[in-house]
Order: sequence, then C-alpha cells, then structure tokens
Amino acid sequence: MTKIWHQISEKLTSVFTRRLSGVDSLPQLAILGLLSGVVTGAVILAFRLAIEWPLEQFLPGEGSEAFEGLDIVTRGLLPLAGALGIGLFLHRLATHDRKVGVVHVMERLNYHQGYITVRSALIQFVVGVGTVVTGQSAGREGPAVHLGAAFSSLMGQWMRLPNNSIRTLVACGCAAAISASFNTPISGVIFAMEVVMMEYTIAGFTPIVLAAVSAAVVTQLVYGSEPAFNVPALTMNSFLEIPWVLVIAVIIGVSAALFIHLVDAMGRFKHRPVLLRVIIAGALMAPVAVLVPQTMGIGYDTVNETMNGGLGFWLLLSVGVAKLVITALTVGLGMPSSIIGPTLIIGATLGGALGLVGADIFPEHASSVGFYAMLGMGAMMGAVLQAPLAALMALLELTRNPNIILPGMLVITTATLITSEAFGKKSLFLTVLKSQGLSYQSSPVIQALRRVSVAAIMDKGILRISRRLTIEEARKALKSEPKWLVVEGKNGPTALLPAVDLARYLEDAEEMAAGQAGEPPESIDLMDIPANRRDIAPVQYQATLEEALHEFETTSAEALYVQRHVAPMIQRVYGVVLKSDIESYYQYRRS
Repeated sequence: MTKIWHQISEKLTSVFTRRLSGVDSLPQLAILGLLSGVVTGAVILAFRLAIEWPLEQFLPGEGSEAFEGLDIVTRGLLPLAGALGIGLFLHRLATHDRKVGVVHVMERLNYHQGYITVRSALIQFVVGVGTVVTGQSAGREGPAVHLGAAFSSLMGQWMRLPNNSIRTLVACGCAAAISASFNTPISGVIFAMEVVMMEYTIAGFTPIVLAAVSAAVVTQLVYGSEPAFNVPALTMNSFLEIPWVLVIAVIIGVSAALFIHLVDAMGRFKHRPVLLRVIIAGALMAPVAVLVPQTMGIGYDTVNETMNGGLGFWLLLSVGVAKLVITALTVGLGMPSSIIGPTLIIGATLGGALGLVGADIFPEHASSVGFYAMLGMGAMMGAVLQAPLAALMALLELTRNPNIILPGMLVITTATLITSEAFGKKSLFLTVLKSQGLSYQSSPVIQALRRVSVAAIMDKGILRISRRLTIEEARKALKSEPKWLVVEGKNGPTALLPAVDLARYLEDAEEMAAGQAGEPPESIDLMDIPANRRDIAPVQYQATLEEALHEFETTSAEALYVQRHVAPMIQRVYGVVLKSDIESYYQYRRS
C-alpha cells in the first residue's frame, strides 16, 4: 500500500512539475504563489519578533524604536559595539557568504536561476536583526526581501521544480516580503516586478499578486490592518503649490544622486578587510547617534511624527541630511544594512523640512507638513531605486488617499529623471552590482528564455541504446519508433543518432546481403555506420532555455540530453534539445 501511494505521489509531482516547465502553467503557479505568501508571511513575523522583542525590553519607554530615550553614552557605544560584533561575525564567513539583501537576490536570479541557500537565509536573519537592534542606520525591508526570496526559493528547490518556476517563486517571495513589511500588497507586487525581476508578464503577475495578498493576510492576523505609518488625511490645497512641488522634486532628485554616489564611492574600499570596514562604519555612526539619535534603528516613529507635524525645521533637516550621509557611508563600507527604510525616512524628513519652508513662503496656499513628507518619501524611494511605479503605489497604499496620485506622479517622475538623466545614476542596486563586477541581464530575449524550462520543448521521442548491438537488437529497438537514438558509452551518452539513419542502414545491409546471397553483418557499431551523428552534452531537467543555450556555447555540443537524478548515482534521460529547437521556440513565441 505504501509503495502504491509513493508511486501515485511521484506521478502527480511529475505531472505538476512538467506543467510548470512552460509559460502556460498559470494554475500551478497560482498555487505556488499562495504557498510562497504564507511561508514568507510567517518568516517575516518571526523576523519582526526577533527585532522588536529585545528592543522593547532594552529601550526606555514603550515601543521598539525609542532610541532617543537612551543616555548619550549608551547611544554612542551601542552602534560601535554592534559594529564590532557584526564585523567579527562577517570576518569568520567566506566572501561569498557575506552577500545579503536585495542585491544578493538579484545576483542569484541573474547568475544562479534564483537558487538561494539555507545558509544565506540564516546569515541574513542574524545580520538583519543585528544591524537594527544595535542602533545602526538600517531598515528591515531589505533583509525581509532576502528572507522571503530565500524561503520561497528553498520551497521550490525542495519540490524539485524547474528553474523557471523557482525564478517566479523568488519574485513571489520579494513581493510578499514588502507586502508583509508595510501592509502594502500592490506596491509589493510592483516592487518585485519593477526592481527585482525588471519585467512585467501576465504569467508572473498572477502568482506574485496572490503571494502579496496571502502574506498581507498572515501579518494582519497579528499586527492588524493598519499600514506601517500613521498618515493623516492629506490633500493638495491649491494648484499654485505645483511649482514648489517641482522644486522639492529637484532637491530630492539631487539628494538621491548624492546618496547613490556616496555608496558607490565607498565601494572602492571593498578590498580592505571586512572587520576593519565595519568597525569604521560603527565609529562613524557613533557620533551621529549621539547628536541625532533619530537616525538610529528603523525610524518609523520619526516618520510618524513628521507626518503629524511634530518636528521642527532644523530637526527635520538634521535628521534628513545625517540619515542620508551616514547610511550611504556605512552601507558603502560594508555594513549589511537595508537601504529601503532609510530612503523613506530621508525623503520624509527632507520633504517635511521643505514643506515648512513652503509654508513660510506661501502661508495661504501651503498644504500640511505631512503632505510634503509623503511626497518626499515617494520621490526619494523612486529616485534611489529608479522604480517610479513602485514608489507611487507605495504612496497610494500608505495614504489610502487617491488625492495624492497627481502630485505624487509629478514629484516621483521628476525626481527619478533628475537622478537618472541629470546625474546619470542607475538604480542603487544595479550600481552596487556593477561595483562588484556583475551585471543584470534584462534584455527581452534573455527574459523570454528564462521563463521556459527545457522540459517544455524537449523531444521525448528517444531511446537509449548501446553503441554495439546485433541486427536483431537493432530491429527490436526500431519497433518502438523512436525519433532519436541516444548512444551510450562507458561514462554515459556520447552521441545522438537519428533513428531513421539506423533504419536506412539496416535496409541497405539487407539489400546488399540479398544481392550477394550472403548474410548481413552480425553486429553493428553505431559510431561507424553512415549517419548524421551529433555530439551531445547533458543539461538538467530543471534548466531554463537560457541555461541550455549557455551549455551549447560552452561545450560546443550539437545537442543536449535532458537528464534528472532519480536515485543516487542514477540519471534518467527524458528527452533531447537541439539549438534549433530553442531558436524556433523563441521566434514562434515572438511572432
């Protein structure tokens, strides 16, 4: 009974994974999206608890963000001691294990088909908690994205899904993480597609939406349905404010360009020992924490005070400038901090300060400080990430006010253009990737090939056959009418032979034997008979068409046989793929 159940389970799993190989597997991807959202939501809850519980015990007053209530000495020593601990932890790791955050997720997508390890997730959990708890200028969003992507990827790896499906699961994890962090499902979806995947597809959109929604439901069961920030009712009082909104957009755009430039400039010290760099980052943070404690930790309490007009101009300006400089310097030096949260705080405080200036210049027409803080927040996020649509959706979901759309579109697009066109800056994530000597392939051809597994286009009309066989064995092999013969050697398949060539050889041999009144040869060597043989190389069943094309280029093979591990030391061959099959598939889909 157990054996029968195992066979049924294996058969269902095989059918499920085979359907995921192509681009038309929407029902299967939808189920995976829901699972990814639930898993990610649970992981983000654990991550938030690991941050909030120790801070609630340690910090004075109520809540987990009251770093301002600490005495001066503690404020100075905490980030320095934290940097020492984080630096020692990173020092003991291999260089490739120190990579965390959104940049690492993008690297794994581009170079490793979205495969992320358990070790990577655990390291991110530890350093993500460590940077926030020790008062560094950090956020929880970047680590959350890494954790969501990692656990979704691990789920796909455990289920042995095709690589194209694992890539979609990684995007689901990213969307679910942003949704769970801010309670903003729509902006989570757009963030995953605009920032991480850098593509929009119908097949990818549905599972990512379901992941974002299910993650939001999980976190709302614990934290309620309120968004991350306490946003008052916001509206633009007069269209006469538009020129000032444009001025704010320009200033935010310049600030974003400076932020990206500082991170990139500090990256030139990456060859220095990581322990030294992180300790220097902590030493830089210490005086800033003493003078401007609002820069410590996540800082959502500062944003809420800004929204409600509780902070003065000089404090807002000090927090905005200090947060911008210290976050850029420490992240550039190697402190594994998130930059998404800090960019929101920088934008909110600078926007609030500029709103107070506007209120002094045009007291009759100026909107509330909270209005300008929200615009600054969206503009800074859009400009630093070069993701205007994700920033706009975040703005809309956080305010829950459609009146913010018109000025939001104006300020976000203008700031993004200033950063990218006037200063030539790309997204911070792409800039960091480039500083590491990496790139991010986002061409339509590459993206199309990544969405499909080799299992979707392979020719399954194959038969594995020995190199040397008798005439009777050859005739028996041809009775199953295979299209291709995979010729076996001592160490596995060595060549691909059209079955029709063997059939033709048998006919010629029989005719020759009949004409000479003799017997056909007793045995056949498939590597000696006249045939259109092709050199062959392996490709894994989970591989995408992009990986198959890479195999063709690196091995000089003329065909690939699709194999899969079914037991220790046992590989099963499922089909063959020719280079022309990949080219024909893409041309057919494009047309």
